[in-house]
Amino acid sequence: MFTKAVVALFLPLLAQSVFAAQCSRTYVVKEGDICDSISAANNVSTYQLAAVNQGTIDSTCNNLVPGETICLAQSGQDCGHVYVVALGDTCDVVGTKFGINSTVLYQNNPQINQDCTNLYIGEVLCIGGGSNPPSPPPAGVKVQPPSTAIPAGPWATGVHPTSSTTPSYTTPTTSPSPSSNGEDDNLPWCDEL
Repeated sequence: MFTKAVVALFLPLLAQSVFAAQCSRTYVVKEGDICDSISAANNVSTYQLAAVNQGTIDSTCNNLVPGETICLAQSGQDCGHVYVVALGDTCDVVGTKFGINSTVLYQNNPQINQDCTNLYIGEVLCIGGGSNPPSPPPAGVKVQPPSTAIPAGPWATGVHPTSSTTPSYTTPTTSPSPSSNGEDDNLPWCDEL
């Protein structure tokens, strides 16, 4: 019984000391935070935040708790420069903008799929610099876009909202008058089809 009590008291202290020894930067979660806003404000990629908090933050980042301290980077693994994805970005666009090749971009951001079709607006990418970005653990780190994510690339331009309101459609109450020049007199009206 005494052993169980000592172990119960010792485990949280051990976990805190391991966290403190490995973690070189931390952040205290505030109300309304999301992973991408934390990443952008603290020069941390979306992938890095997920990798260094695997087991603490879920793959969709839906379990942040205000007041909780999370790790931003581990010693020796911290991306120096990040970029926040914008509308129209592709891997080629980002690579060209920062002078990095696709191999480096994919190594620094292993959450990007092979076709680079899963970039979303607000995602934070590691573009290099600093020390090595976190290596993927053997099981891999799962990073899923938030449910509110808007795809960034031009392949998805049809889904980008242009306003926050839903358009309304009205049905005309009168039919247009036939053309007076006689050329369209033999064509059916839309409602006759």
